This record gives sequence, C-alpha cells and structure tokens, in this order.
Amino acid sequence: MKSTASNILVCVTQQKTCERLIKKALEFSSDGDSLFIIHVAKNDWSFLDNDKEGEALEYLFGIAKSVGANLTVLRSDDIVDTIVSYSLDNNIDMLVMGDSKGDHSENYFYKALKARLDKVNIHVVPN
Repeated sequence: MKSTASNILVCVTQQKTCERLIKKALEFSSDGDSLFIIHVAKNDWSFLDNDKEGEALEYLFGIAKSVGANLTVLRSDDIVDTIVSYSLDNNIDMLVMGDSKGDHSENYFYKALKARLDKVNIHVVPN
C-alpha cells in the first residue's frame, strides 16, 4: 500500500531490530519522498559507552545510508517534545514507530504524539 506522504519519519531505538521499522517506512514511500530516521536518548541514559550500543548505532547509520535516509540522534529528557519539534521542523506527513512494551507505555508515545501531531499519519508497527 502506497501513501501520499512526502516526508516520512521513522522513530527508532539503537536496537538492530529497528530495521523492520525502516523497511515498513519504505513500503509507504514513493519516488521523491524523503525518509528521516530519529533516535532520541534521555540525558541520563547510557549512550555509546559500550561496544553493543556503538555497534547498533553504526548498524543503523549503515541502513539509513543504504536507503538514502537521514539519521538523526538527539539527546533530550522530553522524547515526545523532541519528536514533535523535529516533525514540525521537517514537515513530516507520516510517522512510523514500533509498538512499545509494557501495559502503561504501550500507547503512551502514540497518544502523546497523536495529540500534538494531529495532521500526521502515525503508523504503529507491531512487534
């Protein structure tokens, strides 16, 4: 199924499994669309201080490059606000994100983002 989106944002963590989100975003994209990938880490989160994190981030950069996407890595204590600002700054039409784990967080990011980005089509990819 193709979308009419022209700017697609994929929200990822630094896990290698996020490649599936990028692939799903590609399914929605058409020639001429722009693909953006963002990873937001909280200020107190460990970040690139071990081999696995660095390896996963390097892997994400490689995937982003292979699909012609921009990968942005940001640090913020307000992940939702950061994603909203980035989306508005880049005129995002569609946002692709993974399904969160846990009862309370399962719908938190979707609901928070949808409330502030009501004109953006948000697609949640199940685990």
